[in-house]
Amino acid sequence: MNAPQTTAAPKGFQLGSTLYSFTNEWHERRYGFEDLIAEVAKRQLGPGLEIIGFSSIRGFPNVSDDFAARFKDLMAKYGLTPSCLSINADMAIRRGTMMSIDEAVAYHAPQIEAAAKMGFPTIRCQFAAPVEVIIRLLPLLEKHGIKIGPEVHAPLNPSSPPVMAWREAYAKANSPLLGFVPDFGCCASRLPATYIANLRRQELPEDLIQLALEVWQLPKDAGWKRQEFARRVEPLNADPADVSALAVMFNILSPGTAEMWKEIMPQVVHVHGKFYDFDDNGDEASIDYNSILPVFHDGGFTGFMSSEWEGHLYMRNVDAFEMVAKHQAQARRVIARHTGAAA
Repeated sequence: MNAPQTTAAPKGFQLGSTLYSFTNEWHERRYGFEDLIAEVAKRQLGPGLEIIGFSSIRGFPNVSDDFAARFKDLMAKYGLTPSCLSINADMAIRRGTMMSIDEAVAYHAPQIEAAAKMGFPTIRCQFAAPVEVIIRLLPLLEKHGIKIGPEVHAPLNPSSPPVMAWREAYAKANSPLLGFVPDFGCCASRLPATYIANLRRQELPEDLIQLALEVWQLPKDAGWKRQEFARRVEPLNADPADVSALAVMFNILSPGTAEMWKEIMPQVVHVHGKFYDFDDNGDEASIDYNSILPVFHDGGFTGFMSSEWEGHLYMRNVDAFEMVAKHQAQARRVIARHTGAAA
C-alpha cells in the first residue's frame, strides 16, 4: 500500500492532477483506471484528483454503489482527494437538433448525482449548455453542497460575451456554489515550440505557418482570427485542408494576461493548470506561471489546481507523469519565491 501524500502544496491553493493528462497512457492501455490512480499517488502528483466522467467511468453517469465505494477506498488507500469531476453538456448529441433546456437539465442531473456519490465537491461543466440549465439545477447542487463552473478555455477570457452572460446570471442567482474554472491556456504568450515543430512534421507550408503565427498574436477573438487568416491566405491559393489545420491554433491557446483573472477570482471554484512543455530552466515555455500563480495566491484562491498536460495531443513517447511532476515542481517554486517560503 502506498503511503499517503506528503508533498507540500503551495500556500494558498492545493495541487493535483487530472487523469486527462495521461490520455495516451490510458488509450494505449498501458494503465487502467485504478493503475492511473496508483501511479499518481506513487509519484506524489496529488493530493487532488480530477477525472472526466465519460472518459474514465464505464456506463457514466450511472455509477454503481460498488464502484463509488471502491473509488472512495482508493482515495483513502492512496491519500488522494477527489477535487473535480468534469462532466459533459453534449447539447448536439442528436444529429440535426439541439437539446431543449428541459432535456439538458435532465442530462446534467445524473452527472451531478454521480459526483455526489463519488465524493466530488466540485464539477466542471461546459459553456455549450445555456446558463439557464445550471440555474435550474441549483437546488440539486445545494442538496449535495457541490460547486459548479464552466471551464473558461481559450479562446475565451473573463470578459468574453459567453462568460459575461454567465456572470450576469450568477449575479441574479447569488449562490456561492456557482463559479468558473479558469484554464491557463487563455493567457499564453506564445505557441509551444513543440506544437510548431509538429506542424512542420506534417509538412504544412512554412509561409502559411508564419502567417498563422502572426495572426495568432493579434488581440482579437478566435472567430476574427480565423476570418483574417483566411483573408490573408486567399491570394496564395492555399490548400483548404492546410488552412483548416493551421486555424486550430486559434482555439487551443490564446494570448491573455494574468491580471484578467482578477475579474472573476471570487467565483473561481477550480483551476486547470494547462501546460505543454518546459524551457531549460524548468518553466512552462508558453504560459507565464511566474505571473499567473501569484495572482491566484494573492486573490485568496484556496481550491485545487489540476496539472493538465495537453502536449499528449501531438507528443508521443513522453512520460506524462514526468511532465506533471515538472509542472508541479514549477508551481511550488513560483509560490515559494512569491511568499518567501521554502519550496
